[in-house]
Amino acid sequence: QVQLVESGGGLVQPGDSLTLTCDVSGRSLGSDLSRYSMGWFRQAPGKEREFVALISSIDWTPIKTQYRDSVKGRFVISRDFTKKRISLQMNSLKPEDTAVYYCAFDRLTRRFGVTQVPEFSPWGQGTQVSVSS
Repeated sequence: QVQLVESGGGLVQPGDSLTLTCDVSGRSLGSDLSRYSMGWFRQAPGKEREFVALISSIDWTPIKTQYRDSVKGRFVISRDFTKKRISLQMNSLKPEDTAVYYCAFDRLTRRFGVTQVPEFSPWGQGTQVSVSS
């Protein structure tokens, strides 16, 4: 069974930086985990979970990334296939970035560009990011 564990969240001031990490353990009963795109999502209180950033599987050369418009130029997603880890470097944080951040696998192998929440499974338990002065 595949498990995802997010870490790195915290309370910061506007303009600060944080790096979130998602570590993967366990095995898939199907394809190699590196064949799946992975994404970061977030959910603020009273709001629906939304897409933040996406990174492609090992099948894409070069590796592809995609971001929601509000984080472009501030957030950077990366992936270490050897360590089975993805990271999200968040710079110039704003109060509106406050949310619980989750990582997840795309349900299908070798697919890139799908960002709808129902298309991702499994999920981690989330890590809280709070941006406030």
